[in-house]
Amino acid sequence: MNKKKPIASISLDLDNQWTYMKIHGDDGWDKYPSYLHIFVPHVLDVLDQLDLKITFFIVGKDTESEENRKYLRMITERGHEVGNHSYHHESWLQTYSYEKIEKEIRQAEEAIESVTGQRPTGFRGPGFSWSKDLLKVLESRGYKFDASTLPTYLGPLARMYYFQKSDLSKEEKKARKELFGKFSEGFRKLKPYKWDLGNGKSITEIPVTTMPVFKLPFHLSYLIYLGNISMPLMKVYLNTAIRLCKISKTPVSFLLHPLDLIGGDQISELAFFPGMNVSSSKKVTIFKNVIGMLQKHYEVVNMNMHYGFLKMNQKIRLKKI
Repeated sequence: MNKKKPIASISLDLDNQWTYMKIHGDDGWDKYPSYLHIFVPHVLDVLDQLDLKITFFIVGKDTESEENRKYLRMITERGHEVGNHSYHHESWLQTYSYEKIEKEIRQAEEAIESVTGQRPTGFRGPGFSWSKDLLKVLESRGYKFDASTLPTYLGPLARMYYFQKSDLSKEEKKARKELFGKFSEGFRKLKPYKWDLGNGKSITEIPVTTMPVFKLPFHLSYLIYLGNISMPLMKVYLNTAIRLCKISKTPVSFLLHPLDLIGGDQISELAFFPGMNVSSSKKVTIFKNVIGMLQKHYEVVNMNMHYGFLKMNQKIRLKKI
């Protein structure tokens, strides 16, 4: 590890085709259609080209299919780390009881380990969902970190846009009323910290990084949108975010989603999603540009290495929930 450079970790939430359909309210999601056979080899080849090892947050339900298991095993076989992204990928996880959360985490954890050979020690909630009970469950099961918070004021706007484009019923919208978080999420800290769970217990939080001061997201979904308009504009936006992170000494946790790296030319069933009109090749080009820019300024690692660096080199403050 280059000690002269600060840390930037890369993670990918491995949301499958059915999870997008489920959130969108589309018929047929409960048949659990999958694109892992297309996406996983595609993204692993791209990461190999960049000599990059990242963290994949896996949904437990996807391990039930033998076809999926074959591709999920490839992730650890190719040297990547796995994390827990819940079992059923329900973005209202924060409304569950402690017992239901514990079952959700445990089932996913055991399923992921049985398929990949690696026990996850990091968690990210679907739709950035989290609660005090969730954090307590993670701590009790020996997780090193949670990575579920997205400190931005834009969550309600993203949720409004999502609802306008969806076929959700009133009841389904009510269940998803906290999707992408509240406006108050923008007041949360950008730098990693420890949640104080009481009785001397705590767990480290590594937030998905947004732009310091402005709290504007700059994970790949946003950069793809800007890059499709203008690559120079995208580079200015990302450089601004990087500069502000370096000035404020904010370590970067950079987030990817499958649809950031593959377009409607390969997954036509999700052509209705924003950005799916951009070809897979153009998305990969933008991604390679983004990684190149990050590597100029940061030591790019997976999330477990990010956690290890924090533990060794930084004092992480306790924060009450």
